[in-house]
Amino acid sequence: MVDQHTHLQAADLEEEVQADHPLRIQDLTLRDGHQSLFATRGRTEDLAPIAEEMDKVGFFAMEVWGGATFDSMHRFLGEDPWERIRTLKKHATRTPFSMLLRGQNLVGYRNYPDDVARAFTERCCVNGIDVFRVFDALNDFRNFQTVVEVIKEQDKHFQGSICYSLTEERMGGEVYNLQYYLDKAKELEDMGADTICIKDMAGIIAPYDAYRLVKSLKETVKPPIHLHSHFTSGMGDLAMLKAIEAGVDIIDVCLSPWAYRTSHPAVEPLVVSLRGTNRDPGFDLRRLTKCAEHFKEITPKYRHLLDDRITIIDANVLLHQTPGGMISNLVNQLRQMDALDKLEQVFEELPRVRRELGQVPLVTPTSQIVGIQTVNNVLFDSEEERYKMITAQVKDLCYGLYGETPAPIDPEVRKKALQDYPRGSEPCSCRPADILEPELDQARKETEGLAKDIDDVLIYALYPTTGKKFLRWKHGFEEMPEEVKPRTLEDVKREQELVEKAKRGELVEKPVKEAPGKGQNLRTFNVFVDEEYFKVEVENTDSRPLISSVTPMGGQAQQPQAQAQPQQQPQPQQQPQQPEPAPSEPKQEKSAAPASGAGIPVEAPMPGMIIRYEVQEGDSVNEGDVLLILEAMKMENSITAPSAGTVREVRFKEGDNVQKSDVLAVVG
Repeated sequence: MVDQHTHLQAADLEEEVQADHPLRIQDLTLRDGHQSLFATRGRTEDLAPIAEEMDKVGFFAMEVWGGATFDSMHRFLGEDPWERIRTLKKHATRTPFSMLLRGQNLVGYRNYPDDVARAFTERCCVNGIDVFRVFDALNDFRNFQTVVEVIKEQDKHFQGSICYSLTEERMGGEVYNLQYYLDKAKELEDMGADTICIKDMAGIIAPYDAYRLVKSLKETVKPPIHLHSHFTSGMGDLAMLKAIEAGVDIIDVCLSPWAYRTSHPAVEPLVVSLRGTNRDPGFDLRRLTKCAEHFKEITPKYRHLLDDRITIIDANVLLHQTPGGMISNLVNQLRQMDALDKLEQVFEELPRVRRELGQVPLVTPTSQIVGIQTVNNVLFDSEEERYKMITAQVKDLCYGLYGETPAPIDPEVRKKALQDYPRGSEPCSCRPADILEPELDQARKETEGLAKDIDDVLIYALYPTTGKKFLRWKHGFEEMPEEVKPRTLEDVKREQELVEKAKRGELVEKPVKEAPGKGQNLRTFNVFVDEEYFKVEVENTDSRPLISSVTPMGGQAQQPQAQAQPQQQPQPQQQPQQPEPAPSEPKQEKSAAPASGAGIPVEAPMPGMIIRYEVQEGDSVNEGDVLLILEAMKMENSITAPSAGTVREVRFKEGDNVQKSDVLAVVG
């Protein structure tokens, strides 16, 4: 039964209910909305024009940064991530800015040393972030230590987050039960959290579990409770309403054009649903629809990134628990590998890999760690051997560099992962950053003459390969590639017109010719093609006879008296050539295989980027030695020598993008 003191009190026709506990709402459109739907490709030029109007709504905060934005902006959009905060701050001066900070992972995919973590968090504060939603992918709060110290020193808002996960269909079981979340909340309260967030990355919190969890948290800890959930499973709106009944203080939403699917519940229906209740946030619906109209107008620029295979509701997420942003990344990666048909196999394998890796919550970076290892298993494993290609991040996880997993890692998987691991085969149990050497001074040295300030240095420190490439674009040392530059709505319109024209067979225009009058030499033929009958009229424009020879039954050919002109066969009409669809990412020319006998080609098993070569031409290698590190979907894969021999060729260099089957090196 619903508690009478916390349930929604609706207005009747006679009396208006006083909103004595108005719900606070945080908007995620400018960050998690496009991260979940459009692979984090939203550009500042499309977000800034509406920021001033959104600033007037009255949001608790606007999430504008963090998560994957830092990576995607400098890597794919050619934009300075730091500049986005400063630009948006000029347009939105009243509403606090929120960011998603991955604890000691910051906005990357590994734990960074304390000197980098401290400097990065300080620069976030200086550049304009007010609310820090801090989480750790393993819910190991030892990874909060350094960044929270800085947040408190800078007098900013520390929102401690608990990643919501399940091993059963509903909250419960041996790992993710109610007591687990209450204990984690107490830890965050003791750390000085200003608010506590339940972060449901995949939209798997059931409505009555949301009610029970929020109500229990309100009875256990003092900080306000914030609920974050996606719409992926279709339960998002329902969970939000039950959490509101239980007394949740803050919820997350998006404006409707960038809501739903793998994104978040939309704000407009919730605002109307709460109108006249004691939780009414008091938002102006007309202002919200005005903001939404802007996103409707710019969405065509990003629609090509929304995969049609992902329906509005994906109930399978209740089985595989993959967050929305990770689903879009998996789809893009499988498409690039010509293996999109393997998506269902990936979803089937994913729970097994997750269990073997310690039942980690599926949130960045562990969602990528589990997801990419799952892809590798599906594509490269055999019946005789599993985990044939283990990413560097899985090895780090098994060693303990990410922290303590919620459940034990499978001993056999750990043993295989730590075989020849540089730090040793015995895992560590300390705070991960305690064994990491400082990196900031080295990053300063390696960017001398390239980085102009500490923000530039930090771009490189977090992402050495792509960061250096971006800094060269930013400061004019290299031309920014065309594929990184923004598209306009006019570009999108022209592309759509070409597609529609091609579908109608009108891409190649046929020349207009005036038909001549029919002459006396017109002859009629019956033509049969695949059981279809056609009547064809053919006219010879030459006055000489059409017949060149006559072959009577059983006789030899007889030449006619008239000198016959051999009849020319009519040429088939050339069909309009259909254009090939433009690739989503630029494709590099595939390296040719070496001549026979010149050595064994080492091919890329998947599309990705060369992080570094571990060998040079002329080096001697043994079978299994690491030749290079290939990054695929932000996870690092070691590409090894197929046999002992000499490195005859190195075909690419650091930072190059390669396609599947490109020859990366030759060993012979």
